[in-house]
Amino acid sequence: MLNDVAGSIAFSTASPEPVTSVTCAQCVKPALICEKQKAPVADLPILVICGKCQSSSTCWPVSTGLNYRTSGPQTPKAEQQVVPSPHPNMADSMEIDDSLYSRQRYVMGDSAMHQMAQSSVFLSGMGTLGVEIAKNIVLAGVKMVTLHDSKQCEVWDLGTNFFIREEDVHSQKKRVEAVHSRVAELNPYVQVIVSSIALDDSTDLSFLLNYQCVVLTETRLTLQKRINHFCHSQQPPIKFISSDMFGVCSRVFCDFGENFKVSDPTGEEPKELFIQSITQDNPGVVTCMDNRTHGLQMGQSVCFREINGMSELNGTTRQVTVVSPYSFTIGDTSSFQPYLHGGIFRMIKIPKTYSFETMEQQLRDPRLLIPDFSKPEVPLQIHAIMMALDMFQEQHSRLPSIGCLQDSELLLKLTEEANETLKSKLVSLKSNISFLSVCVSVCLSLCLSLCLSLCLSLCVPVCVDSSLVRCVSRCARGCLSPLAAAVGGIASQEVLKALTGKFTPLQQWFYLDALEVVQPLQSLPAEEFAPRGDRYDALRACIGESLCLDLHKLRVFMVGCGAIGCEMLKNFALLGVGLARCSGEVCITDPDLIEKSNLNRQFLFRPHHIQKPKSITAAGATLEINSELQVDAHLNKVCPATEDTYNDAFYSRLNVVVTALDNVEARRYVDSRSVSNQKALLDSGTMGTKGHTEIIVPYLTESYNSHRDPPEEEIPFCTLKSFPAVIEHTIQWARDKFESAFSHKPSMFSMFWQNHLSPEDVLQRMKVGESMEGAFQVIKLLSHRPTHWEHCLALARLKFDKYFKRKALQLLHSFPLDTRLKDGSLFWQSPKRPPSPIDFDIKDSLHFGFVVSTARLFAEIYNVPYSEKCLSYEAVSSVLEEVKIPEYKPAQKHIETDETVKKPDHMKLTVSSEEEREAISQLEEVLASGLVTPGNLRMTPLVFEKDDDSNGHMDFVQTASALRARMYSIEAADRLQTKRIAGKIIPAIATATAAVAGLVALELIKIVGGYGFESFKNCFFNLAIPVVVLTETAHVKRIQIRDDISFSIWDRWSITGHEDFTLSDFINAVREKYGIEPTMVVHGVKMLYVPVMPGHSKRLKLTMQKLIKPSADRKYVDLTVSFAPEADGDEDLPGPPVRYYFSREAGSSERA
Repeated sequence: MLNDVAGSIAFSTASPEPVTSVTCAQCVKPALICEKQKAPVADLPILVICGKCQSSSTCWPVSTGLNYRTSGPQTPKAEQQVVPSPHPNMADSMEIDDSLYSRQRYVMGDSAMHQMAQSSVFLSGMGTLGVEIAKNIVLAGVKMVTLHDSKQCEVWDLGTNFFIREEDVHSQKKRVEAVHSRVAELNPYVQVIVSSIALDDSTDLSFLLNYQCVVLTETRLTLQKRINHFCHSQQPPIKFISSDMFGVCSRVFCDFGENFKVSDPTGEEPKELFIQSITQDNPGVVTCMDNRTHGLQMGQSVCFREINGMSELNGTTRQVTVVSPYSFTIGDTSSFQPYLHGGIFRMIKIPKTYSFETMEQQLRDPRLLIPDFSKPEVPLQIHAIMMALDMFQEQHSRLPSIGCLQDSELLLKLTEEANETLKSKLVSLKSNISFLSVCVSVCLSLCLSLCLSLCLSLCVPVCVDSSLVRCVSRCARGCLSPLAAAVGGIASQEVLKALTGKFTPLQQWFYLDALEVVQPLQSLPAEEFAPRGDRYDALRACIGESLCLDLHKLRVFMVGCGAIGCEMLKNFALLGVGLARCSGEVCITDPDLIEKSNLNRQFLFRPHHIQKPKSITAAGATLEINSELQVDAHLNKVCPATEDTYNDAFYSRLNVVVTALDNVEARRYVDSRSVSNQKALLDSGTMGTKGHTEIIVPYLTESYNSHRDPPEEEIPFCTLKSFPAVIEHTIQWARDKFESAFSHKPSMFSMFWQNHLSPEDVLQRMKVGESMEGAFQVIKLLSHRPTHWEHCLALARLKFDKYFKRKALQLLHSFPLDTRLKDGSLFWQSPKRPPSPIDFDIKDSLHFGFVVSTARLFAEIYNVPYSEKCLSYEAVSSVLEEVKIPEYKPAQKHIETDETVKKPDHMKLTVSSEEEREAISQLEEVLASGLVTPGNLRMTPLVFEKDDDSNGHMDFVQTASALRARMYSIEAADRLQTKRIAGKIIPAIATATAAVAGLVALELIKIVGGYGFESFKNCFFNLAIPVVVLTETAHVKRIQIRDDISFSIWDRWSITGHEDFTLSDFINAVREKYGIEPTMVVHGVKMLYVPVMPGHSKRLKLTMQKLIKPSADRKYVDLTVSFAPEADGDEDLPGPPVRYYFSREAGSSERA
């Protein structure tokens, strides 16, 4: 068993000294070591038995000879001590801490999570790339990580490594020692071990046998090849990844062996669709219902179920041939029974095996992933340049000096030599064509002509670009930390693939560059890039002193401090964005508090921060990285309600806005404010392994609101209420029931009694015929109000009967199984499923769980106390035995079947006279009982909280959904899937978050530098496949009003008035200044002037002050104007917003 522990490492062949004295973890007294383990071999765990308390534990030795420590406390070099193991690893119990990993579980799946928790990683190099990778894989939850590095902290590191502090530099700590504890505290489930001895050509590599994956950064190429050869030759192979970064160029290389098996190449949920028809033919053609696209590809397989008629297909798997987006063939069906109706097919995931070559082979004949199709030749060019940089380092033990022409020419010569070693000077795009289909499937805006040109020209010739070589040479010593964040996220995902076999691995090289950032700077003098002995030297080497200063002066507003927000703040700190001494500022806002589930991705937060404000905590953590920043933290939402805070004056002080949001509506609002104030906006988002960035630049690009995704398809009301077809329908039904019973009704109840004096007053008013909104529902709740726990259980039992038995009986009464439609077809056919009534059985755990969870929620909203004993099987069953269930009697009620009908508002439904009399009678009975007290006129509404398993919310939703699924013969979902759907959880993982934030920060530099349109890049990526596609931003469109008059979303006209300025004056001013006369003027939702409206012509003589009625401090308003069309009969043409200043002083101060 000890051989399975991945903590062993032996950089030295000398035998360690025996460890005979240790300290007990329980009572901190001297303890004994098992005699057989007094001389630990290769630092394997030691069994410790305490002589005082007799407790035993497995501990990790600290061997000074190997410079090797766990994540425990620091130990003096003169001592040898055993440090107790950290938090038990997830693999030890095989239970996943859902409160921490819930969002990542939806990305990786439980099987992959368990594999990670049993895997160990060796990571060498604690520079800018190494620390990014360490952060991401520790957050992900591997079993153990060994961090290796032998370099000392320097001032340079402060601008590239977010876990190195000024005190680490002053105390001359080794980098690995500085980052150790900060990496370890990211995840208590991961054991973090460090080593700082030399790793060179003479090192015995056998210690790597204890690791499942080896990751190298900042390692010489010759040593990379040696370690890769060792890893590749093992059986099974040790997965090998190397990643390097030189200035503005980076690379990732993967070798997972010759037969690497992938269980799930895409990670996508297998698609399930209803069948419209299947032909009895050779081959048989399957058509999807309602023209739904199947998304299948040639050679994929599907399995069938619930087919009526052609039942031979049920339970079988067939390979498909795609006929159209809506149909496919499945082979010979001519001998089967005729298809009648119904049926579902499900896509089958097919495992795949990938073969990798060694680095030695791949250097000469690289397989490249191409991220930017506008420059497909660049990855191979950079491949040769980075090989030349490796040779330069081997020859000179350094990188090219900044601005040294001699070094630049030498690198050019080495690049030409490296280029000659390549087997092919052509970049093949055949392997990248699959990217295009992926891009199309996610509606990525790739130009069709680009796609066609790529398909027609599958190979691009590549030659050495001397200007590119010189550009790389100048900044090779530097470092763009955002680029490290992006490529670090990509490399980290490859580590997780290597450990789990989940997702398609990178084959085998990926190059990512930031050439657009530095190429416009080539004409600057060499002294612009010269080091100055501060933390920004690495950045300065790439972008120069002037651009560094512009970043320091920047005033940024970032909305959201979640996962992307934390990563962006880290990037700001390393770049020096918003320094106090330069009058810069980073203003951040987020109203949320930190939850445990945030700690898996939002790396600035720790367990002791839980329930503290995100923005304030993130600001403090950012200042620990770089104390020079000026960070102003707010707790506000950014929405119309806070426009007094985030007004135009606030935006006027900004340079750029950054969104780190998780919903579309908030993005649209911030975008509209940014466009209105003509500020650049950087938007990004992730969903699982997918990520996108969108760069919005005034007068150059379109905005976020310029394009709209199709609205999310709503489930029809009648489907949710009576005809669920898939598990999503039953989960949404259960979620709606929770909202109705435990949130909406309690809120309505309490609000009603706050607005009315007393029940007696309500009774009198109802008796005289006064109609009061909501009275019928409120009185019904009051009359059925439980006062004891037993009442709550009885109420829950009645709900079971109503939801899962009476509903089914009523549906079958209204629509018997043989019901037919007007066209003669059966009413109960796919996708409609006939329900089966469920008889309550307390021995069924699902039945019991529903009643108990429902009763608990009733007790909470009605403030009824109960104890844990009340929840036992015996206590519940004894109460339920006494509950009388009324006999079911069929009702003559209308059951909605029209899918276009919306859900009715029960507050506004007409109450019949009979229902009014019933309500009056019920209220009289309640008042006569004497049980009406002020406390009984209050209910406590619940807010659905999916992440707290103790509150019973998910218990209700899961059991209710599963029972409804059983009633309709739908396959139930497990708790994890139910939680994701009910809670609308967006899957998330730190790797994608880091990558997307890095890409955004690169674009920030371009915005600050005032770069041209062609420099900016939007990005879409899916790290699972893997696909990374960089595209040009969408150019802003201009709307033509007349031949010589046009405007874009960024344009804003302005008119300055005075106290006596009339509406007629305003119209004339617009005509004189802009050459066109408005035909309509609107302020917000108020129409100031529409000629066809009665009385509006009289308004022309009114002053703008009187028409608009501005507040005393209001200096201007934005008006919407329209113009007459050129041709009669056409609609009026919209114009740009017109900002009207109420006085000349207001206009001049605003422009100033």
